[in-house]
Amino acid sequence: MTNKYLLKAWDFISSFQLTIVSLALLMLLVLFCTLAQVPLGTYGAVNMYMRSFFVWWGPEGSTWIIPVFPGGTLVGLILTLNLLASTFKRLQLTWAKAGLWLVHIGLILLVSAEFVSAALQVDDRMAIEQGQTVNFVENSRSMELAIVDVTDPNFDDVFAVPATLLAKSKTIALPGSPITLNVKHYFPNAELSNRGPMDPPSIATMGVGPSVKIEERAITSNENEMNATSAFIEPVISGRSYGVWLASIALGAPQSFTHEGHTYVISIRPTRHYLPYALTLKKFSHDVYAGTDIPKNFSSLVQISNPSKGEARDVLIYMNQPLRYEGRTFYQASFGKGDTLSILQVVKNPGWLLPYISCVLVTVGLLVHFAIMLRRSLKRRQEKVS
Repeated sequence: MTNKYLLKAWDFISSFQLTIVSLALLMLLVLFCTLAQVPLGTYGAVNMYMRSFFVWWGPEGSTWIIPVFPGGTLVGLILTLNLLASTFKRLQLTWAKAGLWLVHIGLILLVSAEFVSAALQVDDRMAIEQGQTVNFVENSRSMELAIVDVTDPNFDDVFAVPATLLAKSKTIALPGSPITLNVKHYFPNAELSNRGPMDPPSIATMGVGPSVKIEERAITSNENEMNATSAFIEPVISGRSYGVWLASIALGAPQSFTHEGHTYVISIRPTRHYLPYALTLKKFSHDVYAGTDIPKNFSSLVQISNPSKGEARDVLIYMNQPLRYEGRTFYQASFGKGDTLSILQVVKNPGWLLPYISCVLVTVGLLVHFAIMLRRSLKRRQEKVS
């Protein structure tokens, strides 16, 4: 009886009908994801429909949600298992089926590439002004609290705490520094405004915090909006409190305190990843079509400086021509400040080659299969003639 059910399950998993249903569901998910990009943005729509096991829904304003549709991760996983099962069930391991084996392996690799990208791809950005040298990239969807010792004019000593840790811990010791942080309150997203005479007093006692009113807001996933991550923190050194400070990505002015001749700047900023090399923007160009404001091309002439390799060379990054360097790809994404600021999208994706390999395998597989079929057809025709 057990074997009977196992055989039925195997037939179902390897069935062509499951392949068709999975592909149809993926087509619907692509449609839903495309339409959802208007209210949610690309990042939010992709996470909701393509990089989840289920698409969840709940009435507006309610606290409960229910799964209403299979997500891209679940459908992709089912399709991968289906392709594997059907390959081993239907295809014999012979030269005559070599082309079909390559096609199936290519399709499996193509679906698997999305899982690799979802798990390992990191999207950052680098904002660099003309004449400026930058050796870090930032992730605008992830925030950190930075305590920076700026005492040395030639070197900044940075102590960073991920915002997720601020949400979990009330007391955080900064390794390598004498500072312990007491987290009084954490806001994943908030709205800041000037404090009015009728507003209750702030828990902040230092910096601009006492004059700022803060109200918590729902987290946004829209790529055109940034969560105003904020926190009330109290730096403590050797039992001495340096007051309660309001740190927020929405505050532009730096805030600092001094301890034994060391000046520490407090801020919340996008998470930074420091690089073993630096880019200097030598020139930014913004070309438009004659008589219009429509962008024709924008490009950044940068110099790569990598002391560990003794490398210093110029590279031009422009539309559809990124820079691939040390496992990261730098795309020309945007610009600002009167064409003196270049914004590069920086992507780190260990699986970026998988879709290309997949396409090559599918193409070669189809050519091999057609060649085998053509040879077989010609052989049969010759046999009939003879």
